[in-house]
Amino acid sequence: MKYKIETTNESVTRELAKKLGTKLEAGDVILLEGDLGAGKTTFTKGLAEGLDIPQMVKSPTFTIVREYTKGRLPLYHMDVYRLENTEDDLGLDEYFLGDGVSVVEWAHFIEQDLPTEFIRITLKHVSENERTMQIEPVGARYEALCSEVFEE
Repeated sequence: MKYKIETTNESVTRELAKKLGTKLEAGDVILLEGDLGAGKTTFTKGLAEGLDIPQMVKSPTFTIVREYTKGRLPLYHMDVYRLENTEDDLGLDEYFLGDGVSVVEWAHFIEQDLPTEFIRITLKHVSENERTMQIEPVGARYEALCSEVFEE
């Protein structure tokens, strides 16, 4: 089942992500897709709040992976946009199978390196304050999790 949610401001996006973050477990993988300014980093900030991470979350654009380790679980925030044409083994399995939560922006560029189960969230910019989130859980755990978090 897919979920479609419309948000009217950043705080709504963050609150939804925070709610999801409180339920995440080690090894969970969230894929974020969307144009620049669609809200990927805002969503990740909310996830970090749900994971009790006190550090300020920034976009990992120039670092590929930012690690936040001072929370209930570590958060690995990845931006793989610049890896579009690489065929190298990136070693991302260590994150995906590790002790934290992995958030991958622009995940379609590394489709072959992704685990088989995840939540894919596509954010679309509608207007200055409006966004649409399409949430697609892949795998039984993620289907149950999304049902719990996103069904009202």
